[in-house]
Amino acid sequence: MRSWYKIIMHDATHSHDAVAAPAVIDSGSGHEKAEGRAGAQTRARGRDHAARILDAAIPQFAAAGYEGARVESVAAAAGMAKGSVFFHFGSKRGLFLAAYRRAARSLPRYLDAPLEVRDSGFFGVVRYWLTRTEHLVHEDWIPYRMTLLGTYSTDPALRRDINRFLIIEDPFGTRELVLRGIGRGEVRRDLDVSMVSALVDWLMDRFQDQLVTDELAPGLLSGPGDFAERNRTRIEQFVGLLRDAVGAREGRSAGSSEPAGAIPARPAG
Repeated sequence: MRSWYKIIMHDATHSHDAVAAPAVIDSGSGHEKAEGRAGAQTRARGRDHAARILDAAIPQFAAAGYEGARVESVAAAAGMAKGSVFFHFGSKRGLFLAAYRRAARSLPRYLDAPLEVRDSGFFGVVRYWLTRTEHLVHEDWIPYRMTLLGTYSTDPALRRDINRFLIIEDPFGTRELVLRGIGRGEVRRDLDVSMVSALVDWLMDRFQDQLVTDELAPGLLSGPGDFAERNRTRIEQFVGLLRDAVGAREGRSAGSSEPAGAIPARPAG
């Protein structure tokens, strides 16, 4: 959904008023242009090959897991040699990390919710995505599986790289949601923004995992009963607990100092 390669090309400028250069200079300039075109074509082929490998890798990892997926199978599915996978990604770990990044970027961001949901505020957006958890099963199952694998089924070093990516890029827009909540006076200003964002991410991840499990196997984790009604009750309880933890306190001064890590509050919009 989002491109993660960018190439910025700068065209060389040439003076039209200059005296014609000797033939040997013209030949060199033409050679350099040809090399530049060849280099651009090589880079374009490289991007295409890397994208094809990721197209093949994501469903393989989603189906077989990190340990179960085989680089040979990924290469075969992409129609390439195994060496091409290592050339572009260095290792199986590098391939999984790139696949995880692409999968995470393809999932909706919090503020991709409909306008009327965004207008309902921070906790309305949280509630909306919890009630839409079925999209992770029916619409976004493969990328969601990749995020689960990144959370639960990878080695500590790879998990550290994934955590770094989540903090730096914020692919789900959690920090943006929190800052908007602060700007609207819905989220506490006295807490560190990064801490609140991490808390929201962690709680939402774990709770959505349980909701997805119940969607796939009703009653497995939560026992018998009315599945839909139980989930509605739990979602409201979750939102209430989150509000108690990070919601702005009644009577808290709107002009209180910004929290550590915050930027100036933006108007609600």
